[in-house]
Amino acid sequence: MVVHVLEEMRIRALGVIDDAVVELSPGFTAVTGETGAGKTMVVTSLGLLLGGRADAALVRIGAKAAVVEGRLTVDARSAAAVRAEEAGAELEDGVLLISRTVSAEGRSRAHVGGRSVPVGLLGELADDLVAVHGQTDQQGLLRPARQRQALDRYAGAAVAGPLEKYAGAYRRLRAVSAELEELTTRARERAQEADLLRFGLEEVAAAEPRPGEDEELAAEAERLGHAEALASAAAVAHAALAGNPEDPEGVDAATLVGGAHRAVEAVRSHDQALAGLADRIGEVGILLSDVAGDLAGYADNLDADPIRLAAVEERRAALTQLTRKYGETIADVLAWAEQGAARLAELDGDDDRIGELTAEHDALRAELGELAQALTDARTEAAGRFAEAVTAELASLAMPHARVTFAIRQTGTEADGIEVGGRPVVFGPHGADEVELLLAPHPGAPPRPIAKGASGGELSRVMLAVEVVFAGSDPVPTYLFDEVDAGVGGKAAVEVGRRLAKLARSAQVVVVTHLPQVAAFADRHLVVEKTNDGSVTRSGVKAMEGEDRVRELSRMLAGQEDSELARAHAEELLEAARAGR
Repeated sequence: MVVHVLEEMRIRALGVIDDAVVELSPGFTAVTGETGAGKTMVVTSLGLLLGGRADAALVRIGAKAAVVEGRLTVDARSAAAVRAEEAGAELEDGVLLISRTVSAEGRSRAHVGGRSVPVGLLGELADDLVAVHGQTDQQGLLRPARQRQALDRYAGAAVAGPLEKYAGAYRRLRAVSAELEELTTRARERAQEADLLRFGLEEVAAAEPRPGEDEELAAEAERLGHAEALASAAAVAHAALAGNPEDPEGVDAATLVGGAHRAVEAVRSHDQALAGLADRIGEVGILLSDVAGDLAGYADNLDADPIRLAAVEERRAALTQLTRKYGETIADVLAWAEQGAARLAELDGDDDRIGELTAEHDALRAELGELAQALTDARTEAAGRFAEAVTAELASLAMPHARVTFAIRQTGTEADGIEVGGRPVVFGPHGADEVELLLAPHPGAPPRPIAKGASGGELSRVMLAVEVVFAGSDPVPTYLFDEVDAGVGGKAAVEVGRRLAKLARSAQVVVVTHLPQVAAFADRHLVVEKTNDGSVTRSGVKAMEGEDRVRELSRMLAGQEDSELARAHAEELLEAARAGR
């Protein structure tokens, strides 16, 4: 039962399409039209709705922007619906509206359920909604990496579990290897750094600087260097305040203040204001006496010792050597020494660290060998089932004698020093396996890589067979194929159409095709038509029914809608398709 259906797309100003509505059916919809009519714009439009890369060249000449809108019915319990609602989208009666706008300048905007969202969200929804396949996807299937991805997808949890563990161990091994390489290749530089640090730390330790010592010594040197001037100034100041015993007639500040205090003290009782002034003058006298005493003590204690001055200057010179190399101040020097000691301990511990990393590196290689073998075993088991299922599908696609197999091998040399199953290998981010899809198109033909042994038509059918097998193991609601029948004709084309109709029983299938044998099997047949001015208008995508469908199939068969022979053949195709479903 299809729980998601793309019901309709509206396309405006995209390529040759001016304004068109594409109405799709839940089953098999075929999209046809003459070459250059714009059929592939249907695929391009859906790609934009699903988060594909925006290109300003897609915008129709003269238009400001191209707009693609889609309407989907969704199951409210599905992962896509839940993710859309988490982003703020609104679902109305199980309908989800998606739109994508591409400006002529290349800017892109996306909306889901009426809410502006990052374009990346469309890609997340696409994983659960639609599988798109075109000519580029066929070419992608030729690459071994895509073939490995296809096999891993088919294997499911049997590969996903070991692969997740392997990927974690592989990332850790890369990190350990990088650190080991850095430690070993820079051993000389690190040894030189350690020697420089060791020399500097020994120099600082020998000087034994104290925090703030440089400032203290600077102040002491300034005082000792000017001791005589300081003593003389203190003596003069003391004489001015307290008098000079050798000059009894001299006037000093203490005497003058004392006289002033005695004058106002005698009359202070007559005025409270004057009493306050008397108290203040008394305080000045006491302060003068204290300062004079301190000046006398300063002068007596001042030591003009040239030996001490020389010692101070010598110590300052030693500290200057440190600040010139390791910091502007002694505090900076001490901070450098602390950091340097920590760095030296780290460098001195490199040998121990190298030993630890080497042991971890060896253990990780052994672990990766076991995990890689588990991946190889899981892939080998799944490859047999996958190849058998694809081979069976090819039989129903007019390739009854074709056989598909997988070649799984490991590459490496003994010099790599890593073994899986007793064979030397090279580890990669996805394991040690090289996976290659082989095709033997007929009995007696040796299996060859599909890149070398498959024609265009055979490759188209192999891709369709692979997708049909996926539909049984990991289905998506909607499949869109862009000329999956390329290179196919005759009976093979009929079988491709029959198989697409069978796939449409459990999923929505949209096929852009040029083959009438394929289009005849469709539940809904849409034709893209250009107007005389070369554009596709709103009415340019028409549903073909009855006589109109016969005419379109006749055109596809013979290039002539009114050919009686072509019409008879078209009716025969439709009848055979109805009977062969």
